[in-house]
Amino acid sequence: MTLFVPQNLFPRLMEEFSINQAEVSLTVANTLFYASFLSPISGILIDKYGVKIVIRIGIIIMALIYSFYPFASSIDTLYRLHILMAVGLVMSGLGPNVIIVSRWFRKHRGKVVGMVVASSSLGGATMPLLISPIVNNPDLGWRWGFGLLSVLFWLFAVIPVYKIIQPDPESMGLNPDGEKSSDEIIIEAKDTIPLKHALLSRALWCLGIGSACLWFSIQGLNSQISIFFEQEAGFTAQQSVFLFSILFWFSFIGKFGFGALSDKLPKRTVLLLSSIVLFLGSLLLFDFSSSELTLTKNTTQLSLFTICFGLGFGGSFSMIQLVAVETFGKEYLGRILGIITLIDGLGAAYGTKLLSELAVDSGSYLLPFGVVSAVTFFAIINVFFIRPLEASKS
Repeated sequence: MTLFVPQNLFPRLMEEFSINQAEVSLTVANTLFYASFLSPISGILIDKYGVKIVIRIGIIIMALIYSFYPFASSIDTLYRLHILMAVGLVMSGLGPNVIIVSRWFRKHRGKVVGMVVASSSLGGATMPLLISPIVNNPDLGWRWGFGLLSVLFWLFAVIPVYKIIQPDPESMGLNPDGEKSSDEIIIEAKDTIPLKHALLSRALWCLGIGSACLWFSIQGLNSQISIFFEQEAGFTAQQSVFLFSILFWFSFIGKFGFGALSDKLPKRTVLLLSSIVLFLGSLLLFDFSSSELTLTKNTTQLSLFTICFGLGFGGSFSMIQLVAVETFGKEYLGRILGIITLIDGLGAAYGTKLLSELAVDSGSYLLPFGVVSAVTFFAIINVFFIRPLEASKS
């Protein structure tokens, strides 16, 4: 609801507030930009006060913002709400959830983290379709559609966080994976990477830059693809929502599939594979059959793009967090994920802003989507050089 629903509403928001691609994209870009700077603070709070307290406060902040969202009277109001969303996002989003899951699971960590992050794609795949009849009804519109999701958020996000979710198995007298013995957990806790060692390592910066490039491509393209489908590819609003939904269905498959694969292969290897799939998916936006490079309008090819890019998006999304756990351990995971999120959040915000501005200036998405392919290729190079650090025994 923070990232994937608003960008699907961009064409409707452009109509209501009489704004262009760059102006409407600033909503989600604001969230990503401010969230990137707040992420390290969130990591410190999690390490100091515990993930349970932080995630509970964050989820209430998000619920209140979503409740006010349908009543926004101007684009400036949406800008402010999206800045506030950044606070709730870093406190209740991907980082805190990965930390909780990493405590509950060891042997099956890849599968379960894949399931957790796949849920966001499931939301991107189902929520726009769920509210599409309401959003595209002239008598109702996007406000009623988002309002419905706000009610569902209180039921399916706020209540579980306060009534069901526990921060670790020890709080219920259990061990990770349901094992009878906790011996392995003691061993893992001793083999920690010193924070200073992690901060100065090539692995951290390769992962940070690589994930920033991946997020630049993923979020930047996702924020503009609905506008491209309607304005350049010639699809109707309903067809655009359907293609957008396909992309997220396959990102759902990619998150779980690559997550499961990472239980068999090194996580950095799986991240490399998913990055390559993402790059190949971005190339499917182009028509290479003519002498002059253009964007394709072929329905079959664009459907293949949503499948391939969705799979790469899903795999990269889930693997970034798992590679951090594999490379640095869990002792300072909150702070390390906060730093990585700072870097890749800036990449995502800049991607959203830059691609929308390039589209306005050039009058086409040819150049913006070309930039996506180039940046994704650079991400592959960085991911290739990630190596796990040696654990300290002292």
